[in-house]
Amino acid sequence: MTPQDLVVRMLPPFGGWLALAALALPGGSPLRGAAVVLFLAAGPGAAAVRICAPALGARPAEGPVERRDADFARHSDLLERLMLVLFLSIGAVMFVATVLIATHTFSAQRVLLTLTLLTTCAAFCPPLRASPTPSTTPSTTPSTPKGSAP
Repeated sequence: MTPQDLVVRMLPPFGGWLALAALALPGGSPLRGAAVVLFLAAGPGAAAVRICAPALGARPAEGPVERRDADFARHSDLLERLMLVLFLSIGAVMFVATVLIATHTFSAQRVLLTLTLLTTCAAFCPPLRASPTPSTTPSTTPSTPKGSAP
């Protein structure tokens, strides 16, 4: 692992710890709000997408047949990852907040602390290995139709 990989890997947890430190600022501070919102919108999802990145990149995007755009796959994959980061982060925030509400322990600081700890744990997880494409894996067992005897 190169130092650049380590820095990229640790950016989401660093953003979470920075957002927790920003809670010491006054309540109406724009810096406090920006740090918290930026982490909640991208931090947990970025850590999760980093874990799944090799599996996501295993199959390239397929563009429309009638249009020959050379950069379609690159732009499509980037947009896919950005949307996954955003929606996984929002989902994680909603899930953690719901669990804390259900246990009657909800507070904004607890949500932020829980997500920061989960993001830190995700940063230490190794990335998933990509599975081979289905066309390259030979079938070892013959397939039989449902309900028929082999």
